[in-house]
Amino acid sequence: MQRRDFLHYLSAGAAVGMMAPFGNVLAAGSVTMPGNTGANGRVVVIGGGMAGTTVAKYLRLWGGTGVQVTLVEPNPSYISNIFSNKVLTGERTLTQLTYKYGTLTSKYGVKLITKSVVAIDPTGQQVLLNDGSKLPYDRLVIAPGIAFDALPMSGTAAAQAKVVHAWQAGAQTTSLQTQIKAMTKTDTFILTIPAKPYRCPPGPYERACVVADYLTRTAKTKGAKVVVLDANPGIQAEVENFTNAFKNIHKNITYVPSAAITSIDANTGMVNTSAGSFKGKVINAIPPHKAGKIITDNPLLASAGGRWAGVNVLSYESNTVPNIHIIGDAAATTQPKAGHVANAEAKVCADAIVHLLRGEAVNPSPMTNSACYTPITNKTASWLSVVYRYDSASGTMLPTGNGVTESSGINAKNHEEMLKWFSNLMSDTFA
Repeated sequence: MQRRDFLHYLSAGAAVGMMAPFGNVLAAGSVTMPGNTGANGRVVVIGGGMAGTTVAKYLRLWGGTGVQVTLVEPNPSYISNIFSNKVLTGERTLTQLTYKYGTLTSKYGVKLITKSVVAIDPTGQQVLLNDGSKLPYDRLVIAPGIAFDALPMSGTAAAQAKVVHAWQAGAQTTSLQTQIKAMTKTDTFILTIPAKPYRCPPGPYERACVVADYLTRTAKTKGAKVVVLDANPGIQAEVENFTNAFKNIHKNITYVPSAAITSIDANTGMVNTSAGSFKGKVINAIPPHKAGKIITDNPLLASAGGRWAGVNVLSYESNTVPNIHIIGDAAATTQPKAGHVANAEAKVCADAIVHLLRGEAVNPSPMTNSACYTPITNKTASWLSVVYRYDSASGTMLPTGNGVTESSGINAKNHEEMLKWFSNLMSDTFA
């Protein structure tokens, strides 16, 4: 199998085949919904992102009529973080990255509740919503994504409001786009990268590339600079491709490793780090990450250093609280925090829950995958891929074969394949 075919195989529904599903995935837009598979129970899913939506869909697709699935998500739609860097350069709009839950409810029979969760009662096995109602569960899946630490920042409220991370697509994405468009050829764009783990390992370097490309292609900003202040000792993903991009493609990028933020003066645009001080017109500061608030507010769930949820990756059940599963970015695993991985983890979790509801053992050797394309310019891209398999000795997911592999070059063909990859992934999650 050729590498490109392998990436196509990994994207979208192919990971299903690794886990012996209870239903059949057919051609796009066509599914076979099973009857009663012997699995019976109420599953509540908190969070409608890549992980939560996928697990809700596949619980119904594989669990059959006996599995009742309720998705609790306060927002009426989801805005993809994947491709949101292209919104900054005007190549995409937030509307094009917005996905609704209509298919999830109409085709798969998931009940959607647009409320917020205020508390979880693990003893009584129920979820308390902000309208005072309660949802009982037999299994609870939590997929809250990430939250951020506060940055050490000073300045007026108005100045601080302009220092955004835009690491969750939405209003901050629009704000950053506006600031970039207002730059001139003498200005500097500063991007800060937090120490790992953070969402989407190649994402910040991708952002540096697409912004640098935009500044070079736009007449009034040609000559503007991009400074990347990385708290990590070096590039965290696609080392060869990003090193090449920074040195040979985007000559307007200055990359500074081991540059942890010590303070930001929003009034002057000065960013002080362990590697020196840097001044910019636009400051895109990405704070350190942690699990979503619903996890960190519950010390029992935040069993990995108080910041992440410790889980058993055979089922993603909490290491400390029974019948509660945590998937996606909030879980502490050896896998990267990224949308494609969240989709894959959700399928392992869904498969495990269906087995558990049938009184059966879970799959003892699950596999997940991470396939990711990265735009380097508006017409070229690169990629990385890795397949993980459960390792019983360590109780973790470890890379198979050659481990993480990156494309041998940056080219237009990869950019074409990237569009297909994204379409397949989002279809597998929301369609």
